[in-house]
Amino acid sequence: MDEELLMVRVAELSYDESKTQDEIGALLGISRWKVGRLLLQARERGIVRIEIVHPRARRLSLERALVERFDLRDAVVVPAPDEKDLVLERVARAAADMLTALRPAPRTLAVSWGRTLTAVADALPEGWTHRVTVVQANGGVSLNRRAGGAASLAGTIAHRGGGQAILLPSPAILERVETAQAIVSDRTVAAVLAQAAAADTLLFTAGPADAGSAHVENGYLTADDIVELARRGAVGDVLGRYIDADGNVVDPQLDARTVGVDLAQLRAAPRSIFVTAGAAKHDIARTVVSNGLCSIVVTDESTARELLEET
Repeated sequence: MDEELLMVRVAELSYDESKTQDEIGALLGISRWKVGRLLLQARERGIVRIEIVHPRARRLSLERALVERFDLRDAVVVPAPDEKDLVLERVARAAADMLTALRPAPRTLAVSWGRTLTAVADALPEGWTHRVTVVQANGGVSLNRRAGGAASLAGTIAHRGGGQAILLPSPAILERVETAQAIVSDRTVAAVLAQAAAADTLLFTAGPADAGSAHVENGYLTADDIVELARRGAVGDVLGRYIDADGNVVDPQLDARTVGVDLAQLRAAPRSIFVTAGAAKHDIARTVVSNGLCSIVVTDESTARELLEET
């Protein structure tokens, strides 16, 4: 029997018939060490492919490709579920798992807000870390008085991590530049922003420039504002700052009315974790990872493949 046919037979006996290496060696008249070598070669040549199909299994090859393509520190990619409604849940759980496993554990964690990070907060277990300080990275006082929001999200993460939350008492976007300048000059607000910018870990998401934007939902912008931003080249927002495909702010006036960590501070963060899920965010996700706005990305398989497509 030639080497390749022997390799196939060894693989069949191992994976189809669940025989041990000793049993395979005895049947084929070869040593158990050769059986082990042939099984390894079968995997290396693609004769055998092992797939983990559990919903929480990761797509390691896509993760490696993302890290190499975009010079990231790390990437987490979860399989695409059969039901699209489960994408956010799976990505949020993966982000929660990553936070729990991070070493060194975050001491000061700056967080943005939105539906994605709310799902991450909900997925974090009690005791995911100890004595963490969670700081709001951008304004989030809702103008339409919806329940929950940025403060609730930060509080949940801090409570489950046995720590404290430091809130940013400001809307995300103000109506006047002068008002925004006065607020960020306030000693209390300035101290929170400084602590967020100096955090050892920054956890954030990004939103698309469409009518479903959280800024429209929370009353900061109108649907017409979003249409105008998209006309000017915006693909979405990061920490409330609307940017184009090259990572440039599209409306300096709006940016001056936005309260939160700025893009330069985000790029300089020691560890910045970007969590994104779903096709609606593909454009803004590409902008974030390709313009150095994150060092770690947590996403779904479909988004990962889209990011790796040549443009």
